[in-house]
Amino acid sequence: MKFIIVDNRTGKNRSFAANGLVIGLTITGLLGIPVLAGVSSYYHGLGEASLNDQLVAKWRDVLKTQQNEIVEARTSARESREASALRLAKLQARIVRLDALGERLTSVAKLEEGEFDFSQPPALGGPLEEKEDDQGALPDYLQLLEQLAEDIESREQQLSILENLLVSRKLQDDVFIAGRPVEKGWMSSRFGNRNDPITGKRAWHSGVDFAGKEGSNVISVAAGVVVYSGPRSGYGRLVEINHGSGFTTMYGHHKKILVKVGDIVKKGQVIGLMGSSGRSTGPHVHFEVYKNGRVVDPSSYIHRTNR
Repeated sequence: MKFIIVDNRTGKNRSFAANGLVIGLTITGLLGIPVLAGVSSYYHGLGEASLNDQLVAKWRDVLKTQQNEIVEARTSARESREASALRLAKLQARIVRLDALGERLTSVAKLEEGEFDFSQPPALGGPLEEKEDDQGALPDYLQLLEQLAEDIESREQQLSILENLLVSRKLQDDVFIAGRPVEKGWMSSRFGNRNDPITGKRAWHSGVDFAGKEGSNVISVAAGVVVYSGPRSGYGRLVEINHGSGFTTMYGHHKKILVKVGDIVKKGQVIGLMGSSGRSTGPHVHFEVYKNGRVVDPSSYIHRTNR
């Protein structure tokens, strides 16, 4: 096949011949360009869609992770608040118990009004020094926890002081000489001059006698330390107890002594059994009281009211 090409500017023409194969390839190439472009666009579109799907999936994973972290943070905060609320309730209950105990002890101890007042907050004071930077201030509930902890510490200090006071007072009460040296019996002879039960003559009696059933209990009228335990002329089997502050008591004519030298005895403790040992006409206990080494009338101590 022969082709003629005319140049518009010069008016000249050129001609060339082409066989059927060349013409077929040329036509095929021209027609294939749009097809290739379409195919290329199709596969390019598929690649972008795949990439977008991957990005979306990745962002979804990130969002899910963040959501899980938020849920965990909320749960942790809620548990922390619940734990703080529980601690707060326990501290408040503890303060109530401490106040109740303090008021009870104050009442029992019969302290002066206002000396230990557990129904009122402890008195505080001092100059005000405001902080310039309050950024580190604790949240309200944490401040409340700190305040409760301080209140408890204050109450415990008060109770400790009160306990020491009560212990000291109890020691004073225990060594306070008061009451009779027997659980059962009657006063058979008083302190001072009397007719001697054996000779019948006037004689000095340095104590008070309590008669009773043989073998009945003889008790200490105050706490103290046994300084003598054994036989003594005229007293038979004798127990002597030192109560401190210059006071000593003596208990004579026991059938049996139940304490020994060095023993610490309590008020009301049984120290022996009533008998008639020594210079005696029958079962009784001879009771004497000494103050700073001098014998005194036991009657004023016998009729004392226990503290």
